[in-house]
Order: sequence, then C-alpha cells, then structure tokens
Amino acid sequence: MRHVMPNIEGISLQRLEHEGALTYPCPHEEDMDEVIVFTEHFPTSDDIAKFVPADLIPAAEKPDDEYPMVLITGRQLELWHAGSVTRGASVLDAMEPDPVAMIHPDDLQTPGVQAGDLITIQSRRGEVCLYARADRASPRGAVFVAFCFYEAAINRLTNAALDPFGKIPEFKYCAVKLRAGGVAPIQTSFGGGQALAKQNLNPFITLRKHYE
Repeated sequence: MRHVMPNIEGISLQRLEHEGALTYPCPHEEDMDEVIVFTEHFPTSDDIAKFVPADLIPAAEKPDDEYPMVLITGRQLELWHAGSVTRGASVLDAMEPDPVAMIHPDDLQTPGVQAGDLITIQSRRGEVCLYARADRASPRGAVFVAFCFYEAAINRLTNAALDPFGKIPEFKYCAVKLRAGGVAPIQTSFGGGQALAKQNLNPFITLRKHYE
C-alpha cells in the first residue's frame, strides 16, 4: 500500500509496532501523523473546498402496524462481505457457522421464540429464514442481520429506494415483521462448519489454538 499511496508512505510496519497506531496523511517516515486530514488546503484546483449544508431526510419506509420492526444490515466481525473467502476458513466458519438474526431478548417474546430457534423475517419484498440470537446490544424494535449469508440473503428484504442526491440505495433500513418457524436455510458449497468437516478437525482444538 505504501508504494501506491503516497499519503501513507511514512507509515511503516516498524512504526506501527513501536507507536501502536498512526493516522494519515503521513508521507514520510520522519513525519508525525496528522489527526486532521486537510490542514492548509484541499486537493482541488484552487486548494479550496465547497461545503454544502445537508438536511436529514427520513427513511423511505417506516415501521407500521403490519411491519412493526426495523431491519438493519451490515457486516459481522468474523465474516467479511459475502463470506465467500472467510467462510472457507475453518476457524472463522466454526465461530459463525449459521446465519443469525440479532434481536433484543424482549423482542423475542413477541413471536414466541427462544435464542437458537428458527425465525422468519419478512418485508414487503420477501422473506428470509434464519436462527434467532438474543442480543442485548441490539436496540428494542430492531433486528440486525449480516449480509454475508448466501443461504439467508438478507438483501432480498431491503429497500432499493435511492437517496435523491447521493443515489445510495437504502439497504440499511426497512420495515419488517417476525414470526416463529420457517424453512431451515440450506447450505451448499460453504458455511455450516463444512471447512472443519472436510479437514476432519476438532473445532474446539482449532479454536483454542486460534486464540492462543
């Protein structure tokens, strides 16, 4: 990265090991890192930037009586993006083998399910079945699902409405409802601990070595 990005050329592995953390820009190793990216000028033809005030725009789809909860999608620590690489790693796949929905324990009482039970999330565009996980870090009225599970592709439910200015799809917020049960997600080429099974490894030994 240092060879192709001049603004981080001064951030070396040795400096990171010694100083712990560095921020860019840091073009030379003798430079101190800068907390503020642009201090004297901006990378424009006249060195000046234009700032435009922005108003908050409400979501295109809000919860209602029929779809009372909010679906939030995002990444998961152990699995990256679509999981096509990370879910082939035996340790990572053993840590998160199945698609899960993070739901506050109080919200699990409404559909009448317990942590680990199969649950169906439905929006106006489709439905996905996966396993419920009690998560007190999730806000009440919201359910979080990572988009790395091909067998429970959560973007089948999300709203494709575009921001009128940035043209960014509203994949992170839509109205959904939950119900107990459903069809268990089918895993094919990867996921579900298959990487460990193919290697005939004990997941507990593998995970212990990973953390050691």
